[in-house]
Amino acid sequence: MIITSRSNPLVKKIASLADKKFRQQYGEYLVEGIKPVRECIASGGKIAEIVCTPRLEEEFKGAVVVEESVFKSISAEKTPQGVIALVKLPENAAVPPRGACLLLDRLQDPGNVGTIIRTANAAGYEDIYLVDCADAYSPKAVRASMSGIFFINAMRCTLGEALAALDGIPLITADMSGENVFAFAPPEKFCLCIGNEGGGISPELFKRSSYTVSIPMRDSCESLNAAVSAAIAMYALKNNVKEVQ
Repeated sequence: MIITSRSNPLVKKIASLADKKFRQQYGEYLVEGIKPVRECIASGGKIAEIVCTPRLEEEFKGAVVVEESVFKSISAEKTPQGVIALVKLPENAAVPPRGACLLLDRLQDPGNVGTIIRTANAAGYEDIYLVDCADAYSPKAVRASMSGIFFINAMRCTLGEALAALDGIPLITADMSGENVFAFAPPEKFCLCIGNEGGGISPELFKRSSYTVSIPMRDSCESLNAAVSAAIAMYALKNNVKEVQ
């Protein structure tokens, strides 16, 4: 049976999951696109339902099939590929990190949050503390993470909860006043802190930090995008740890 109505309860539920309030209410988020859904399945993500168009029915066995026009009404993509998964939100409380980790302090752009998660997965930062940030499970952030969200531990928490979990772990903040990140030799286990796009690191977090690093720039450049800064710092710090071991 193919769903042909936009008033279908499942279709309405999927549409509602674009809103954080309903993601929290249902405890689910959306993953859209053939490759992301495949990777979510391969990663062991807890999938509640898969919805696809008739042309993908054979590939995604057991999926709920909806008419193309209905799918377009619930898709967040300009050119929908025809498959969406409803995935259970992980219940990740703030726990001590397994190795080098990240703390994102009040980042408000879901694209930045998702891009940093993508880079963190690539660079080997498995644990990320999200302190009052844009929702990492919003469609925009999930899309920007390029499946990275399935392979890292994203912990949504308060600053107090993050600092308790990071007790004894040196905090390294990224700030224009810091020393050159390319010349800085970090301890083997650390937490890199990236601040709000406009305001930077909060005063309390800055006060608790052990080190401050910066990315050298020409005088004609005032600052870098938060996701770009995070990517440069992540790789520089990891490379410098290797050099001093």
